[in-house]
Amino acid sequence: MGGPVIAEITIPLPDEDATAALGRALAPLLGPGDLVALWGELGAGKTALARAVIGALPAPGGERAAERVPSPTYTLVQTYARRPAEVWHLDLYRCADPEEVVELGWDEALAEAITLVEWPGNAGAFLPAGRLDVTLTAPDGGGRAARLHGADAGWAARLGRLNRRVAAERFVAAHGWAGAARVPLAGDASPRGYLRLVGDTETRVLMDAPPPADVRPFAHVAELLARLGFSAPAVYARDDTRGFLLLEDFGTRAVRDALAAGEPAAPLYALATDTLIALHRTGLPGEHGLPPYDTQRYLDEARLLLDWYAPAVGCTPDGEARAAWDDAWRAALACAATAEPVLVLRDFFPDNLMLLDRPGVRACGLLDFQDALAGHPAYDLASLLQDARRDVPPEREAAMLTRYLDAFPQLDAAAFRQAYTVLAAQRHAKVLGIFTRLAQRDGKPGYLQHIPRLWAYMDRCLTHPALAPVAAWLDRELPRERRVTPGHAAPS
Repeated sequence: MGGPVIAEITIPLPDEDATAALGRALAPLLGPGDLVALWGELGAGKTALARAVIGALPAPGGERAAERVPSPTYTLVQTYARRPAEVWHLDLYRCADPEEVVELGWDEALAEAITLVEWPGNAGAFLPAGRLDVTLTAPDGGGRAARLHGADAGWAARLGRLNRRVAAERFVAAHGWAGAARVPLAGDASPRGYLRLVGDTETRVLMDAPPPADVRPFAHVAELLARLGFSAPAVYARDDTRGFLLLEDFGTRAVRDALAAGEPAAPLYALATDTLIALHRTGLPGEHGLPPYDTQRYLDEARLLLDWYAPAVGCTPDGEARAAWDDAWRAALACAATAEPVLVLRDFFPDNLMLLDRPGVRACGLLDFQDALAGHPAYDLASLLQDARRDVPPEREAAMLTRYLDAFPQLDAAAFRQAYTVLAAQRHAKVLGIFTRLAQRDGKPGYLQHIPRLWAYMDRCLTHPALAPVAAWLDRELPRERRVTPGHAAPS
């Protein structure tokens, strides 16, 4: 059991349910090439822990795997088709010579599979150094525990998440989903995590929002949207203190994926635009409880460009320049204070829109709305049609803007288009800062690929006379040669 210990945690296991919860929590953290060495005396719970890991991993099609998980004491090895990799479960108790593990296909398993090994000491020198050791013990004073330590730096971050996963498993089990398979889902730009729970006939989604994140705004807006007749995930269970929600699963067909698969874009954007039209026609109920999307909040967000993007490209505006930035935006944003406020979801774009088998605009499933505010109706339309993550052709943007305005003939179309352009530019300033922060602070450099697109959108917006003060500020303080992807050009 040698090798440098990079990370170590101990988790108490007061009963068999706790052992099973640990296995289910560990499963989503494992991937191809991982080996988990299970140490402990006879009866310590090694096989029970391995069964829980295997049972929590879904079959290749994403469904719950139903086959029995026997002990491999006599067969030495059992294999299971699972996602994200095949699972090899080995019991080396009867392995007298370490060379025998090679005959079992050990090298193949280490290269491609998730490998769970009981009595790993019998593998001798064939046991890799970069494994996860799980030692099941009965410490002094009674009560079992699992000590997990990884002799590889990659385990440190994963074990850091394990205690949180165990708490999530207890929440899931308390609401009847202990036996479900777990499928990790792609997260967003926040600390929230998501897990699909696959049962025999139904699925659920677990939202894991570690404090200080707060699940209450999501639950509140979901209930508000449902009350107004729109498709938001039902909240089946919640733990506001620990930050867990058990949600309705809208499936796997996002508008983003339909676009990537080459489906016609026009009807997809028409559905999204019609959803906003219906939402804005419905209006806000009197007791909506949402904060206003006011000028101060717009200014706070626009400053993210100064706080993160500008320094990353070699510009650090002083106090006078920062005050001038605020003044420029106050002048531009005056047009956004004139409209009757609506429910603004704030991240309304194809990644957060699901395609459902429901009639009308209820076919558009809504996600990622926990930051919703009461604000100008043009904001979400700008989020959709000047999408930071994908190019929207100008002709499609123009068609959807016209579609929206045709639905509201009472609106002053010129005033709405002005507010749309100003709010699109404000959003681009904010997102330039956020994407730079995600790359620099949070280790997510992939967001930087969108910087050129954001500046292209911004340049289009800045031609509007209402944004002349912002354009002048940028020409003075952040000239065009500085409007680059951070790290892709050395500031002089």
